[in-house]
Amino acid sequence: MQTQNLEALHHLRHSAAHIMAQAVLKLFPETKITIGPAIKEGFYYDLDRDTAFTEEDLTRIEEEMARIVKEGQEFRQEAISKADAEALFQKLAQPYKIEMLRDLKDGEITIVTNGPFTDLCEGGHIQNSRELKAFKLLTIAGAYWRGDEKNKMLQRIYGTAFFTQDELKAHLTRLEEAKKRDHRKLGKQLDLFSFHDESPAMVFFHAKGFFLFNTLIDYLRQKLRVRDYQEVQAPTVLTDDLWKKSGHYDNFRENMYFTKQENREYAVKPMNCPGHALIFQTHQHSYRDLPLRIAEFGKVHRYERSGVTHGLMRVRAFTQDDAHHFCTEDQLQCEIEDLIDFTHEVYQTFGFTDYQVAVSTRPPLSMGSPEVWNKATEALKQALTAKGIAFEIHEGEGAFYGPKIEFVIFDSLGREWQCGTIQVDFSMPERFGLEYVAADGSRKRPVMVHRAIYGSIERFLGILIEHYAGAFPVWLSPVQVKILTLAESHADHARALASRLRNAGIRVEEDYRPEKIGYKVREAETSKIPYALVLGDKEIESGQLAVRARGRRDLGLMTEGAFIERITGEIRQYQ
Repeated sequence: MQTQNLEALHHLRHSAAHIMAQAVLKLFPETKITIGPAIKEGFYYDLDRDTAFTEEDLTRIEEEMARIVKEGQEFRQEAISKADAEALFQKLAQPYKIEMLRDLKDGEITIVTNGPFTDLCEGGHIQNSRELKAFKLLTIAGAYWRGDEKNKMLQRIYGTAFFTQDELKAHLTRLEEAKKRDHRKLGKQLDLFSFHDESPAMVFFHAKGFFLFNTLIDYLRQKLRVRDYQEVQAPTVLTDDLWKKSGHYDNFRENMYFTKQENREYAVKPMNCPGHALIFQTHQHSYRDLPLRIAEFGKVHRYERSGVTHGLMRVRAFTQDDAHHFCTEDQLQCEIEDLIDFTHEVYQTFGFTDYQVAVSTRPPLSMGSPEVWNKATEALKQALTAKGIAFEIHEGEGAFYGPKIEFVIFDSLGREWQCGTIQVDFSMPERFGLEYVAADGSRKRPVMVHRAIYGSIERFLGILIEHYAGAFPVWLSPVQVKILTLAESHADHARALASRLRNAGIRVEEDYRPEKIGYKVREAETSKIPYALVLGDKEIESGQLAVRARGRRDLGLMTEGAFIERITGEIRQYQ
């Protein structure tokens, strides 16, 4: 969507949030309003009300919004003094607005009014409420005031709005499809993983889920071998002195777990990079050794508030497909370009052929000089330009130690997921005193390039579950074939077949239960297994297999050899 249309859509949704808040106050006048922004997929408003909103309330609010829209209220923006604004919201009995005002500098304050409703707002609205022709309230969630769990829990009503009813209908259809693909629902249905209060927001992988987890690692590990990586493993718990040296203690402490033993402070690692810096230090390196590429599938722990954790997508313990390239400045752009190609190759394997790229620059909380940050940022931009890749600039969204390239992939529903990163870091080699011997015999600092392609393996798996709707391609499926017998007398033949398939490298599950074959076929389909083989007297006598493909497709009779060639051919595409 063009920038101008995106801005107009933002204004529409921002206005919808105001109209929703007005409707809430009309129906539930005791409600205290807080903030109501437009967001990527719609809008929300955080509301303070002692009684919980219900689905029936949402219907009533929508009906009142429709009345407001029909009324044709004009949106009027004006600037008033801070004192007048405080007096206004005192009169309206809206304490959260007063609290927000007190955080603002003295001077003129912008307010927006439509009908009887006035909000503290910088503007960006439609002209008349009649322009809101397609909207829908979606869900109710909890949200802490100002995102701080020490503050009061509010009620957040989410909604969305579009220019036309057709656009709204298409969006709602996508949301319904997304519900069916919810990785938490499919994870339970397919017996992949679970979560337990004994270890909140940390994944318990079941056998099939752990197979998927390891297959993602095995696939990437093969790629590492041909790209001259050294795979390592560093400890999970390291002294807090290390994290102070790396800068994490000052810049990332609130997300870390700490412990104390023998009067010494330790931290559970939230990142792998300091451990790799220590490994680099163990040898004296020459310029001939560089670039040195160190990789680790490292388990990290980061504290996330319980209100923001979400299945596999946001957990407190996860595994990074992490790597750090130590190189000279002359090698830097080439390393970044190679990493861009590597990332592209991996994403294509999983069907992510379309993605967006951004360069995230220095955040307010960071370390290193402006000159170093500029040099690192330019290296990223130049590599993308050399590859002919368009990119956006995300001001202030880099890591505290360096700028980064971010890759945003699009799944089968068109949803965006930020996954891979390439980060250039001049600061950590300086803080750890890393050196290599240059061609002239002098000692120089290497540049450290951080990279992850999956990002978090747990999160990437969650994305894949929803991308494929649980129907994984054959090479990735924990079970590739299920053998279904028609009667108990066919079990021995089925066991021999299963053994031959396993010897051919095919993952097999068997179902010899005395159930009706229709039930067994439906169960295999529900389990999203790529192929089901039905064995009865006819198949045994003919020496052929009755093959059913996922998606209720009957492929008819096939020789065992032809079937093995078919499925192994599908698997070989990714090896």
